[in-house]
Amino acid sequence: MANLPNIQIKPLVFGAAIAAAFILFGWQFNDWLYPFSAIGLLYAGYGQENITMGTIMGAVASTPIIILFLDGYLGQPTGFFITENGIIAIAAIIIIVGALVGFVGAWTKRSREKAKEEYEKKQNIGKNKTKKKKQQKKADAQKTKEKTKYVDKIFKK
Repeated sequence: MANLPNIQIKPLVFGAAIAAAFILFGWQFNDWLYPFSAIGLLYAGYGQENITMGTIMGAVASTPIIILFLDGYLGQPTGFFITENGIIAIAAIIIIVGALVGFVGAWTKRSREKAKEEYEKKQNIGKNKTKKKKQQKKADAQKTKEKTKYVDKIFKK
């Protein structure tokens, strides 16, 4: 089990379900809902730990789309795509597009994490400045107290 990659199952299952649901909604209601199935593939890639796993899980999450294509929910193929080679070509295209969309989701997650780290660094820099300013003010106040003590000693005599 230690050699198995760290696969996040929840984003994979939910991403595949979202992709399949939008295909079914597009078939049932309006054709313009078909492209929104990419949201599920993005989520499948976004939920993984690194870009490689995001790409692989995007391809895996696109398998329900292949099954729905074979059942005819994406319309009936015509011409070259009626043949066995055409059906295999469409299945390969769907898997490649799923891998590409999963890659984009994983890349987006990586970019977001980097941006969050940079933002936190900027926030920490500002906090350190205020701490340093407070320490500087305390040191200045201490110096002025010492000066006033010295001045008071001179004038008391």
